[in-house]
Amino acid sequence: MKKITRKKHLEMKIQSILPHPKPKVELEQYSTPSIIASDLLWNALSLGDIEDKNILDLGCGSGIFAIGSALLGSKYSLGIDIDEDSINLAFENADKMGIENIDFIVDDVMDIGNDFEADTIFQNPPFGSQKKAERGIDLKFVEKARELSPNALYSFHMASTEEFLIDYFQSLSFEITHIFRYSFPIPKIYDFHTKESQNVDVIVIRAIL
Repeated sequence: MKKITRKKHLEMKIQSILPHPKPKVELEQYSTPSIIASDLLWNALSLGDIEDKNILDLGCGSGIFAIGSALLGSKYSLGIDIDEDSINLAFENADKMGIENIDFIVDDVMDIGNDFEADTIFQNPPFGSQKKAERGIDLKFVEKARELSPNALYSFHMASTEEFLIDYFQSLSFEITHIFRYSFPIPKIYDFHTKESQNVDVIVIRAIL
């Protein structure tokens, strides 16, 4: 597989990644838009967090960040998700692109050990904002990432919680180096959605130990 060297080419590849056909509301399954995923991955590449690195994608869904990292020259990418349908789809997406240095595992992120030494972790966890979702689950993802001791963590969160998150990350001995800001479009995919699409302000925190 030829490594991608242009951001626009990365975005085009990510656009071809199939989203979950039947997203589960309790898991808050929303696909990261290709324009956001490619921008974040490109920034991570420029910061030295992808090329020749071991990448871990927690709550990987259809595999966007694991696959995107592999396309940018990661040493190895591993995606983990509790949803078997998502993992099957992630395998399908990776196979379609001919990616070999990648794997996906069905598991609860909270139950994984530190057998895999991740240089960089990407995570777009549920925010716990839906009635059926677990409250504070995104913070548990941060705690798990802290246990795994990566060189760099990229973590999605609601922008409205930024001040709290800065204190929270610092309480876990993380140093926040960058905060990336995005307007995340939420399409009408669940029965309770009343609008065809709604934009939500999110941040991605890059933190190091």
